[in-house]
Amino acid sequence: MLFLFKYRFLQTIREFSVMFWALAFPIILGTLFYFSFGTSISATGETDWDAINVTVVSEDRSSENAKAFETFLKKIDGGLLTIIPSSSEAEALTMLNEEKVTGIFYVKESPSLTVGKNGLNESILTGALDSFNQNSSMIREVLSEHPENLPAVLESLGNYRQTVREETLGGKTLNPNVQYFFALIAYACLSGAFLGVRASFDTQANLTALGARRSVSPTHRLKLVIIDMLVLVTIHFINILILNLYIIKILKISLGDDIGSLLLVDFMGSIIGICIGLAFGCISKLDLDMKMGISVAITLIPGFLAGLMFGNMKNILELHCPIINRINPAAVLSDAFYCLGIYNDMARFTRCLIILAVMSIVLILIAFLGVRRESYDSI
Repeated sequence: MLFLFKYRFLQTIREFSVMFWALAFPIILGTLFYFSFGTSISATGETDWDAINVTVVSEDRSSENAKAFETFLKKIDGGLLTIIPSSSEAEALTMLNEEKVTGIFYVKESPSLTVGKNGLNESILTGALDSFNQNSSMIREVLSEHPENLPAVLESLGNYRQTVREETLGGKTLNPNVQYFFALIAYACLSGAFLGVRASFDTQANLTALGARRSVSPTHRLKLVIIDMLVLVTIHFINILILNLYIIKILKISLGDDIGSLLLVDFMGSIIGICIGLAFGCISKLDLDMKMGISVAITLIPGFLAGLMFGNMKNILELHCPIINRINPAAVLSDAFYCLGIYNDMARFTRCLIILAVMSIVLILIAFLGVRRESYDSI
């Protein structure tokens, strides 16, 4: 096995055109991302916060609480919020439906909020309303029970310097552009399909001399598939590690602090990429150039659906057709990176790894069955 591993390894890394797509192209793409918008991400990951567009509908301004809420909104206008005027509730709802504003605040005795969907900005608006309601309730309680403490309470409330800051659960500010680099690594993992397609081509006796020799070899075909798998995963895992080091050390973009889990996701991503290439190469009767051309689509389309070209694509699919994100390996990989860098959700992280493992097993079985059923009358 060591002999087969060694020469398969040397043969694979000498395929410069295939190694370009598996290693060089993702690095080039990451560099282009960086110069497009990545330079706004500092080493600490901090970024400027964009104000959230809202509008205000005044239903009843007669109560003290309503006046206080109106004053509260005016104070955060231009900072956390940008208040866009509206003449009526109907106009405000139209603005919300057209996504010109994220939410509508209603000024009345019990202030309320209307949003059009679920998301980060909507959660921030809800948090701002909850903060006002809690502070208002606290002030009323102090007035009724300990009015002498009111000046101290008001001074404490007035010491807030920053209302909201975007933070990950790990304690680092997240620039939303980082999602493109998560999708990039997921795409790079799937680029292992090029290696897998090339390897599967070399097993076909009617196409290559190497395939002919392997076909008449006494070595069991399952053993050959496993050796190919080990070699290709090793090479591609190194490719992904190089890409990770380039993003972290050269581009200075943080991918999280849990190095062990990051390596685990990279490893599973390397496996799924190779398995896709082996399975496609073994069941397809096309020539090598055609297979390589189709492999471009096999890697780019899942990457696109995972947010490689349009960052919000994965969220759109999650809202309207979540099953696509469950069966798209690029989306599953991207989700795993999110779990490490943003959610800190180990249950979701484990689910992603299980999905990748099941996909890999199914694909490698398809590759084995595709090789096993081949036979030749003459070589």
